[in-house]
Amino acid sequence: MKELIEIQSKLKAPKSKYNSFGKYNYRSLEDILEAVKPMLKELNCTLVISDSLVMMGDWHYVKSVAVLKNSDGETVTGEGFAREELTKKGMDSSQITGTASSYARKYALNGLFLIDDTKDPDTDEYKVESDAKAKKDAKDSEKQRAALAKKFPDVFSAMTKDELMGVYKSHSDLQSNAEFMLAMSTRKKEVIG
Repeated sequence: MKELIEIQSKLKAPKSKYNSFGKYNYRSLEDILEAVKPMLKELNCTLVISDSLVMMGDWHYVKSVAVLKNSDGETVTGEGFAREELTKKGMDSSQITGTASSYARKYALNGLFLIDDTKDPDTDEYKVESDAKAKKDAKDSEKQRAALAKKFPDVFSAMTKDELMGVYKSHSDLQSNAEFMLAMSTRKKEVIG
């Protein structure tokens, strides 16, 4: 279908949303639909997306089917699946199903229109993003180390493995404290190398 080829080659659906918890940009279902609607009108095509629930093993999945139809009646389909969680904090069951539906629909459209969420590791853009992430991770790691050193100065003043073990043994009250154990692990890597 020539219309599909044109959509696949020209569709631009930028990652306009930001996940502050995971610290990444992403593309939503709405972003894809907003980008494709003008193309559908221009090419005289329709797009219909439908959902159904399917059981696979012991789990419910939302199956989404996206059907692109041109003016000659030719159709091409894309499918996407998303598993419904049993529970999700702060959501009722209809919201959980809705979230799974949006996810499945997004991936049905990703497959149909060849939208790729990954960067090719050989591209300059990938290298720039990777370098920026590495710098940010290093900066975050340095901030974390400084905070741990301030909270547990005796851990970071240990210069040998034996001194570090002495600090560990002297703080039996902190051995179940996650931050203390992270400080110990961090300093152990620095001391041992």
